Amino acid sequence: MLSRAGVRALYGEKLRLSATRADRLASCRFAYFLQYGLRAKPRQSAQFSPPELGSFMHYVLEGVAREVSENGGFAAAEEAAVNALSAKYVDRFIHERLWDFRQRSERFIYLFRRLTRQVRAIVWDMVRELGRGDFVPLDFELCFGERAALPPIELGEGDEALSLTGVADRVDGWMHGGKLYLRVSDYKTGWKVFSLSDVWYGMGLQMLLYLFSLARVGKERYGSEIVPAGVLYVPARDVLLGGRPNMTAEEIAAEKAKALRRSGLLLDDPEVLNAMEHEGENGRCYLPVKFKDGTPTGDAVASLERFGLLSRHVEATLRALAKLLRGGSVAADPWFRSAADNACLWCDYAGACHWNDETDRVRPLEKLSAAAVWDALEEGGAEA
Repeated sequence: MLSRAGVRALYGEKLRLSATRADRLASCRFAYFLQYGLRAKPRQSAQFSPPELGSFMHYVLEGVAREVSENGGFAAAEEAAVNALSAKYVDRFIHERLWDFRQRSERFIYLFRRLTRQVRAIVWDMVRELGRGDFVPLDFELCFGERAALPPIELGEGDEALSLTGVADRVDGWMHGGKLYLRVSDYKTGWKVFSLSDVWYGMGLQMLLYLFSLARVGKERYGSEIVPAGVLYVPARDVLLGGRPNMTAEEIAAEKAKALRRSGLLLDDPEVLNAMEHEGENGRCYLPVKFKDGTPTGDAVASLERFGLLSRHVEATLRALAKLLRGGSVAADPWFRSAADNACLWCDYAGACHWNDETDRVRPLEKLSAAAVWDALEEGGAEA
């Protein structure tokens, strides 16, 4: 345990968190202490790290989306023109961010060039998705913070008070009936999927936090009453298929479409969902939603009332994390579901942790179904 004076010295009198930091704190208090308290740095390899890869993908996606929006829109975009824009922003990134590869190894240049071959497919996938619906990008890399587009998100009082900062990758909107329906999208270069079970335990909160914050303060920025329409993780990676031999071109295309389907939670309004993606000859390619007799079903949809329950849960969870941090706990208490699903698998700080099976304890998390989470929220259960 840290003393109160130690907590103030490390984290300041006013507690400031980002959505990423809150996620790390919910995963393991000791890892949070090492990364954000001691600012310990893991060893770096001579290639793109995941944050650098994400920055590159975001740079190209944002640049192309802006130009397509300004020149006829996504529905009218042609693949050749989009590919040319992708190449333009790759070259600009190399010049502005990588200094034309000065002081970079041949191995780094080779790996980066190989990566750029994936970008074209990823960007075209984004353009096709936006071209199939009526939602349009309103903001890219929308920042919450001091001297940012929007102020920090202030929550709680006393020991639960905190100031949250962060960046929403993309905010899309659709005007309907005098209201602006907002959707927050987050590009993922890995295999992250949306999980209500994770949200219940205090992890993966960032998209929901941005969405609910925009619902409260977004009117000043966008000029309309805001209705939360949902959140989506968008794959920002190439697809490698492990299908059977001799697959036809149509079968390969179907498997790729399945792999690139989005993951998230959306408003269960058929009109809003249709505005996100119009139904084509083969149904909907991108939305993770099933329809039965015209009614959306499945774990990826929720009513506006349930979004309200989730908003209150997210805020209560963050206040509880703030109180935990102020209390000074730096316990090694990683969450654990199985040997293949736990907080320690990819932790940068394993070399500093020296986990001991006899004295240290994991924090077991049961994988909850979406129905179980909604039941707990509707019963007003305490945060886990």
